[in-house]
Amino acid sequence: MTEDQDDLYARISHSRTADEVVQQIELLILEGVLRDGDRLPGERELSRRFDVSRPILREALKELEARGLVDSRHGGGTFVADVVGQIFSKPLIELIGRHHKATQDYLEYRRELEGLTAELAASRATDFDRDILTRVIKRMRAAHESGNFAEELEADIELHNAIGESAHNIILLHTLRACYRLLTQGIFFHRNSVFDAPGARDQLLAQHEAIYAAIMVGDPQTAKAAAQSHIDFVATAAREAERSGEWVRIARLRLQQRDRAGS
Repeated sequence: MTEDQDDLYARISHSRTADEVVQQIELLILEGVLRDGDRLPGERELSRRFDVSRPILREALKELEARGLVDSRHGGGTFVADVVGQIFSKPLIELIGRHHKATQDYLEYRRELEGLTAELAASRATDFDRDILTRVIKRMRAAHESGNFAEELEADIELHNAIGESAHNIILLHTLRACYRLLTQGIFFHRNSVFDAPGARDQLLAQHEAIYAAIMVGDPQTAKAAAQSHIDFVATAAREAERSGEWVRIARLRLQQRDRAGS
């Protein structure tokens, strides 16, 4: 066990009540340190780290579960609940997915959000944040070089998440995570359609590199402009992919109709 792990669940230094344990775990979730699906240490280990009794810890975990922040699985441990997935309700997600206007509104919203996030990240990123960003961009470069399409897509989302964390604004952080969840679920458009455009993968990597470089040198305005330019490119590519897909569909229907008429 490392010292860093011990620091995550800091010893309760006051009256050692369940409320204090609840507050500390809530803050870890709120700050994005603990993510959806993360497993908490076992009861014995967690009570040792917090320096509280096991009955106090059980009371705290019960309260966190009642608040919908953790899930206790019989014989499987305690996990952070899917808080992000609840930001957009299922009926709203399905409604958004059925209407084309939502796609452009989503990208317009993300353009402003991503710009602000990159701007704040360039001003607020710590050495630890920059280390995380560097690890992710290296992963993205390696996936790009090897042609590992799925890995590159995963690194894409992870980089945007890391930038969101580097902005150190909890509302932005969770709003962005909810937006990325919709994207990975294919609610608006299939990300493959953007990557499949001629030269798109190279351009997307260059755009991510530009955002990363601006954050690393602490240049807020350049970071903001690079992030917004990136979303502009994605919006254009998504529109073009949709148009070409519609053209293919119509041409196929025409061909089928001619074949039927000639038979």
